Amino acid sequence: MRRADEAGQGMVEFALVLPVMVLLMIGLIDIGRAVFGYNTIANASRESARVAIVNQTSVDVMAEALKQSVSLGLTAADVAIAYGHPSGSGTCGTPIGVGCLATVSVTYQYQPATPLIGQIIGPITMSAATQMPVERTCPDPATPALVTCPWP
Repeated sequence: MRRADEAGQGMVEFALVLPVMVLLMIGLIDIGRAVFGYNTIANASRESARVAIVNQTSVDVMAEALKQSVSLGLTAADVAIAYGHPSGSGTCGTPIGVGCLATVSVTYQYQPATPLIGQIIGPITMSAATQMPVERTCPDPATPALVTCPWP
């Protein structure tokens, strides 16, 4: 049985604990969104690098990266494609040959949804890059008019 002077104690405790619990729950949601964002750009980088090793048409590689990250709303400015020499000394010549390293980098600006957390840490720049060796050139430099990219 409650005493008369304890009647409002539960409501006061609830009022003190509720904001902390809500902030913790929203913070967990923000962490989940950040992990989702990083996993998405890592996947977009990996899948577009897989396209780049068989099809060196930058429009196709860019389209794959944007298709894989459509949930984040990335643009072409967030994707970088480069072909480097396997020894690490400079870039590959034109046409890009077998063995050159295709590098696709995807960048994402994560903004926390919680205003308080957003003001404290601000936006976070996340980036993921994937490197893979080119397996075949497309279009084939010997017969560029006969071969269309991607190869069947």
